[in-house]
Amino acid sequence: MACRDNGDASGTRGQPRGCPRSVWGLIVAATLCLAVIVGVALVPAAQPSAQAAPPSLAPVATPAVPPSRAAVQFSFAPVVRAVAPAVVNIYAKKVVRVRNPLMEDPFFRRFFGDQGFGVPQERVQNSLGSGVVVGADGLIVTNNHVIAETDAITVALSDGREFEAELLTADPRTDLAVLKINPGRERLPVLDFADSDAVEVGDLVLAVGNPFGVGQTVTMGIVSAVARTQVGVADYRFFIQTDASINPGNSGGALVDATGRLVGINSSIYSRDGGSLGIGFAIPSAMVRSVVNAARAGGVIVRPWLGARGQTVTPDIASSLGLDRPAGVLINKLMAGGPAARAGLAVGDVITAIDGKGVADSEALAFRLATKEPGGAVELTAWKGGRQRIVSLPLEGPPAKPAADRRTITGTSPLAGATVANLSPALAETVGRDFDDHGVVVLSVTADSAAESVGFKPGDKIIEINDQAIGSSKDLVDALAGTRNRRWHMSIERDGRVIETTLRG
Repeated sequence: MACRDNGDASGTRGQPRGCPRSVWGLIVAATLCLAVIVGVALVPAAQPSAQAAPPSLAPVATPAVPPSRAAVQFSFAPVVRAVAPAVVNIYAKKVVRVRNPLMEDPFFRRFFGDQGFGVPQERVQNSLGSGVVVGADGLIVTNNHVIAETDAITVALSDGREFEAELLTADPRTDLAVLKINPGRERLPVLDFADSDAVEVGDLVLAVGNPFGVGQTVTMGIVSAVARTQVGVADYRFFIQTDASINPGNSGGALVDATGRLVGINSSIYSRDGGSLGIGFAIPSAMVRSVVNAARAGGVIVRPWLGARGQTVTPDIASSLGLDRPAGVLINKLMAGGPAARAGLAVGDVITAIDGKGVADSEALAFRLATKEPGGAVELTAWKGGRQRIVSLPLEGPPAKPAADRRTITGTSPLAGATVANLSPALAETVGRDFDDHGVVVLSVTADSAAESVGFKPGDKIIEINDQAIGSSKDLVDALAGTRNRRWHMSIERDGRVIETTLRG
């Protein structure tokens, strides 16, 4: 663990200035333990030989004695005392309508219809998670999946007080959400953001949250990996991996460094049975900070975009291009007039870094851009034909034209309950489609609706209805209304393939 000299003249002799005493104690203890281990390991094994020295003359490792009580009694307690008040519990409630399963049986429906015990009953579902206070005025960040589709959110502080929370920003793409409580004139304790780009494998970290609802719990571990991009728990896949125990209920809690600064928000685990296997993932503080800043600015998240499409450089691609290693993103499509085109990039360029930070794959590129705010520019390093150059990429959001014109379909058609909208580069970015895609896409599907029962999913693109091309959400509504025989022949694009189906009312 490296500590920089901050110029504090009060440093103890022999102790690097700028290191907390507890951290110095850990360094001393770790060094002494290593010395003992090395000393034992370096004792040569006895070899049978007539010329061997008597056993009494062989070198003997002398056990080292810790120089002070502090070296033996190292504790994270001071860090935990500072961090714990800023980590909260979050209780989310959702009212759901539950139907008696007997009423799915045709026999019971024949005699009772939808009356009596066949009427759906309301039931309250509760979920539990954690959160982190990032604003003294009551601003709290947590995971989006903790509060998604809930009717009421309660925040419980570490001292037991509870507050009703208002949802300011929900961002499913990063799995982050920002809440606001009203503590009155009181200034709440907060956690400062660490620089997640400075986190290294092997750094000590603490995970703080409320696992399984047992109460606030602290676990310790190390950073096992950084820049994990193959974990499919959010659109922006770029995580800090840790072996600090993270369990259900820890979601939304804090991952802090040895100085108590926020390294990331605990988000997910790899598990076979729901418990911790020592593989947990946290959203880096760089992304958390960008979402919190958007919430402070009004809650609308606008992320810069490249205006290009690319693919991760594989070993085969690297070999064909003459690269010495498989890293970076190969541009294979540009939008005319987009940021990348105006920066001077071309098809065949390989993006290798943004502002000097390496880009290993397309997920890392998306993450680096997403942590920036629109306005200004970044330095983008590109490689082509053995030549590397640095260009200035303007930071701007994707255009939102044509207008989305969101519409929720009603009536008796198979699409009833679906919300649709016109595709634009901005919306295409959100739903995971190409920037030059156009037409009408399904944004959401209401539970227990006709659209859900038929099988429509968010992201479906409606191409035709009864041989009528669908170019806008208005076209779709008109096509559904113009069907008189309650027969709809539809062409739907899903995951790159076209599905033809005929539905009857």
